[in-house]
Parts: sequence; C-alpha cells; structure tokens
Amino acid sequence: MRSVKRFAGETPIGRKRRARKMARVLAETHPDAHCELDFTNPLELAVATVLSAQTTDVRVNQVTPGLFAQYRTPADYASADRARLEETLRPTGFFRAKTDSLIKLGNALVERYDGVLPNKLDDLVSLPGIGRKTANVILGNAFGVPGITVDTHFRRLTNRFGWVQEEDPVKIEFQVADLIEKRDWTMLSHRVIFHGRRVCHSRKPACGACTLATMCPSYGTGPTEAAPAAKLLKGPRARELAVAAGVDPDLVPAAAVTAPDVP
Repeated sequence: MRSVKRFAGETPIGRKRRARKMARVLAETHPDAHCELDFTNPLELAVATVLSAQTTDVRVNQVTPGLFAQYRTPADYASADRARLEETLRPTGFFRAKTDSLIKLGNALVERYDGVLPNKLDDLVSLPGIGRKTANVILGNAFGVPGITVDTHFRRLTNRFGWVQEEDPVKIEFQVADLIEKRDWTMLSHRVIFHGRRVCHSRKPACGACTLATMCPSYGTGPTEAAPAAKLLKGPRARELAVAAGVDPDLVPAAAVTAPDVP
C-alpha cells in the first residue's frame, strides 16, 4: 500500500495534526451524523443501547416504541414479567440475556439511585449491562458530557487511520482522547461510526471513493478505482458521499441508497 511509507516516520505531533484534519474532513463528509438509536430521555437511551448489542440500530428502533410504551420507569423494568418482556425483545436477538440485563438494571436504579439514571461514568459502569461503551453513549447523547464510543467500527477505523495500534477498547478510548479535543469526542464517535457503516467497510472499504484517501495509511485495502469503489458506498447519502470524494455519483447503484443497516 503506497500510503504506508508516507506515514512510516510520523511523529506524535504529526499524528495528532493528521488525526484532527481527518476529524474535520469527517465532519464535512457526514454532516448528518447522529446517534441512530431513537430515544426521548436518558433511560430510554440506556435501554436502547443495551438492546443494540449484536443487532442493528434499525432493528432496535423497530422494537423500542412498543417497549417504551409499556415500560416507562426503572420500576417498570424491575417488576417486569420475564416471559412478556422476553417476547417483546425477541426480535433483537439474545433476548433472554437482554431481558435479564434490563430487569437487573431496573432493580439497581430503584435500589441505589431512587429510580434516576446517574450522569457520571463511574456510576453508570457500576450498573448491570452497562460498560464503558454504553456509558459513553449515554453521557454524550443524553447528558451532553463528551465521550468516545469505541464500537467495532470505531476500533477498526482508528486502527486503519493509524491513530492507534490497539485492539483494547479502553486503551483506544484514551489514546484517541489524546489526539482529539474533548469538545469533539461525542460527534467524532458518530462520524467515525457513520464512515464505518457507509464507506470504510470491514471486508472491502471504498478506498477510491473516500474523502480521507490522501490522509489514510490504509489506502488500498479496498478498491482504489472510482467505479468499483463507488459501488461499495451505502446509505441515503451514498451519491453525496461520492461527490464529496470527487467521484461520479452515477457510479453509485440505486440499491446502495437503501442498503441494509450494518451492526
């Protein structure tokens, strides 16, 4: 890959400058980036994030309207009929484990926090079913506290970008935090995840239709020619993504615009 040599001797300050430039380009590339889970309050976001494990946000959003109508408070989850809740959660997969997590979460909130979801990281990660990733999603999107969400896309892309050489989510979180200004952490997470779902796919990234191509040491992992790369773009803005990368939008197939969501 030609770009690897270009960044081989990169200094720490050089990596930080490149990371921040890439973050700015991601902001221009994905102005629509946002939390793709539907919620109206912190508890709903916490529940939706727990349910999002091993499934798509689209599937979770199909289930949560009915769920949130039945279960409005932590006490509702704590006292839930297990069989009924399992049936509601069945479409999200791993529904028995998720049911168990939500009942335990409800109990913990009632017993330890008077039925109110806390807004501090240490408190959130002490709750059943909530790890650092989920806690950062809640803090950043429900409470306005900057947080970095290291999901599978964020891990893959930050390694490809050469921002980190690490697989441990917590180490990635802290290393990226050193590169990017704190005020940008939450939106950076959304933009990187959007890019991972729409452009920089796990098996075959659309390198030839990527706005980050000149700054990415992994350029060439996927097809670099415009035509095959454009066919890999996904999402409602797939043709706009092609234009942003200087690629003919007519090369993007119609099916790409309605491509299924990626977990």
